[in-house]
Amino acid sequence: MSQGGAPGTAPPPAKRAREDRQGLRNLLHRLDLRGAPYAFVAPFFVVFAAFSFYPLVYTAWISLHHVELSSLNLMEWVGFDNYTALWNDDRFWNALANTFTIGVISTVPQLLMALGLAHLLNYRMRGSTFFRVASLTPYATSVGAAALVFTMLFERDFGMINWMLSLVGVDHIDFENNKWAAQIAISTIVIWRWTGYNALLYLAAMQAVPRDRYEAAAIDGASRWQQFLKVTVPGIRATIVFTIVLSTIGATQLFGEPLIFGQGPNGITGGADNQYQTLGLLLYEEGWKNYQMGRAATVAWAMFLLLILVFVVQRVLKRALARRS
Repeated sequence: MSQGGAPGTAPPPAKRAREDRQGLRNLLHRLDLRGAPYAFVAPFFVVFAAFSFYPLVYTAWISLHHVELSSLNLMEWVGFDNYTALWNDDRFWNALANTFTIGVISTVPQLLMALGLAHLLNYRMRGSTFFRVASLTPYATSVGAAALVFTMLFERDFGMINWMLSLVGVDHIDFENNKWAAQIAISTIVIWRWTGYNALLYLAAMQAVPRDRYEAAAIDGASRWQQFLKVTVPGIRATIVFTIVLSTIGATQLFGEPLIFGQGPNGITGGADNQYQTLGLLLYEEGWKNYQMGRAATVAWAMFLLLILVFVVQRVLKRALARRS
């Protein structure tokens, strides 16, 4: 009789056990190869589903109901009435316009200053690490502390800004009650907080540009300014588009700066005449001042749709830039 046994007989128990263990190891190996990536990313999707996707869907459901903050368990179906009312609400269009103007006033100077600051930090100089860390300090400062300090600086009677303006013969400006002055003051807070952050993004992108491009441009006789325009800016074009989109999203969600700038009840309404009320403040006013959670959810979804529009515009710009390059 052979070692494997006669034909048709069962294999010995020891051999069958080895085959079972080998089959189990093969199965675990296949699961490790195919399932490990999903296991690693699963925590993110669990957290995303619990704290992002579910609130988003639930907010959409609430926006189709009449719901008050004092009785969240009582929901009256109204369909798209909240969206119709929001479309016909002058406060919404005023908040949308204020969000747009504050976003433009804060984003354009912010990114230009960040680009120039990153260009300077890109040079080899003493204490470069200190200046890079210092440029990030405003971003690390809480929005409450920053807004409170700038509110005191822009105060009408005793603020430092008006004191400096009085030295050159300019009368005191009521920054809070003047529409454009208030929006410029709020934009100043945003610029101060985010310029350094964007500068470091630009700096990281600049350091990834090959040095031989600058050497070739220098050999061709290009000045530092021409190298910046012809080499640096095209080399970090994707990062510039990214920061524009990021700043636009931040401007759409602007809330803390105008709220604290109002110094009281006027902060929620964006001033006595809603002169600097943003979409974030309108959402807060509807939900936590007027107790209308359905309307607040409608404003939230309007903001979400605006962000989707920004994403679509970003994709179009990215494809257009890719075709040009």
